[in-house]
Amino acid sequence: MPKSPSLFDFHLLLLFTIFSLAAADAIAAARPITQQFKEAPQFYNSEICPKIVGEDDESDNGTSIFLCSDQSVHVAMTLDSAYIRGSMAAVLSILQHSSCPQNIVFHFVASATANASFLRATISSSFPYLNFQIYSFDDSSVSRLISTSIRSALDCPLNYARSYLADLLPSCVRRIVYLDSDLVLVDDIAKLAATQLGDNSVLAAPEHCNANFTSYFTLTFWSSATLSLTFANRKPCYFNTGVMVIDLDRWRRGDYTKKIEEWMEIQKRTRIYELGSLPPFLLVFAGSIVAVDHRWNQHGLGGDNFKGLCRDLHPGPVSLLHWSGKGKPWVRLDANRPCPLDALWAPYDLLQMPFALDS
Repeated sequence: MPKSPSLFDFHLLLLFTIFSLAAADAIAAARPITQQFKEAPQFYNSEICPKIVGEDDESDNGTSIFLCSDQSVHVAMTLDSAYIRGSMAAVLSILQHSSCPQNIVFHFVASATANASFLRATISSSFPYLNFQIYSFDDSSVSRLISTSIRSALDCPLNYARSYLADLLPSCVRRIVYLDSDLVLVDDIAKLAATQLGDNSVLAAPEHCNANFTSYFTLTFWSSATLSLTFANRKPCYFNTGVMVIDLDRWRRGDYTKKIEEWMEIQKRTRIYELGSLPPFLLVFAGSIVAVDHRWNQHGLGGDNFKGLCRDLHPGPVSLLHWSGKGKPWVRLDANRPCPLDALWAPYDLLQMPFALDS
């Protein structure tokens, strides 16, 4: 007669099953998952748009004249596989609402470890007419300076790339509009790009002076007479770094990247803030920026940094919708749990269908 299975045999079977499932999960995790995006319509300049002189020519160092033209609107964004769906929607919204879309140059910054060929092909397939460059950002240049924050997503080195734009972009690019990937525009970006910075200011952004500014820094910071003196003779207000107009010439002359890094080095020794890449910008610039109308950053639509709950718009007109915070519209839409305002992002979503590449 056949031998009945022993308890030992059942344990062996259980272990085999567990290891088999673990192996299957590992294979699934290793299988490249990507997304397909639809091709966007092509948008054309209106008759009032300035013609970029010599736009097909190259300068002495091989850089295109178009890329360097002060008549172009220069937009900088980071680019990675995790947020590329948001980036594609942002680009579409910018082009759709621009009166001179052919005069916009996109400067995408991607991690040096990212698959740049994949990112370039993805952008080109949906926007074959787009004027863009992709710049490689060496994560190691900032990783050593990053301290853990209240949300792990804020600790990604690419979040700090905005501090290095003056070094990454060609020196001929003198002014840039920096934008996060979780936003859409419903107005002409040229209006924002034309913000006057005055004689001395390095950047412009919507300020929020009603926010509790002290909450962005720890008690250790405020109890230090030396550290808190950094805001002496300034009237600092909170501003969101996801939408900024930056004079790169002034940034380079003032060596502001080094100033931001100095505060990050202090943070490594003494914990003076909790919120990733934002506080160093506040420490260097708060109280000395040009204030932009709030319509250009209706931020916080992603909720807070913990739960990402739904939020309403701030009072007033809207030119830019920004899902800063934990909740992202594409994630909530895919989960069939959208917030009401996510419906305003959905028309710019170019996702066609997700698919897995078989090995």
